[in-house]
Amino acid sequence: MGGKNTLVFTDQNFESEVLKSDQPVLVDFWAEWCAPCRMMAPTVEALAAEYAGRVKVGKLNVDENQSVTARYQIRGIPTLLIFKGGEIREQYVGATSKDVIVKLLEQHL
Repeated sequence: MGGKNTLVFTDQNFESEVLKSDQPVLVDFWAEWCAPCRMMAPTVEALAAEYAGRVKVGKLNVDENQSVTARYQIRGIPTLLIFKGGEIREQYVGATSKDVIVKLLEQHL
């Protein structure tokens, strides 16, 4: 469920793609059965296109990647985490507007 600019994060690539990234990373924790997650998908893809080259944007399926999901204690989805320097800098739980996410991202560029 990613577009051409949206990365797919997994338990296997999370450390290399997210924690060791030299750019800020927006991670969308989602699941196929989650209606608000599906509602957020076009927004996440738009952000991936707009911030290409400046921010990594990707999705992590909580059903398929339970190790990372448990590690960050994801209990509600969608959950958006912004990582920078291997640490969580922002967290937003629930569906939200693109404007809210942009404000969170802009603080870390």
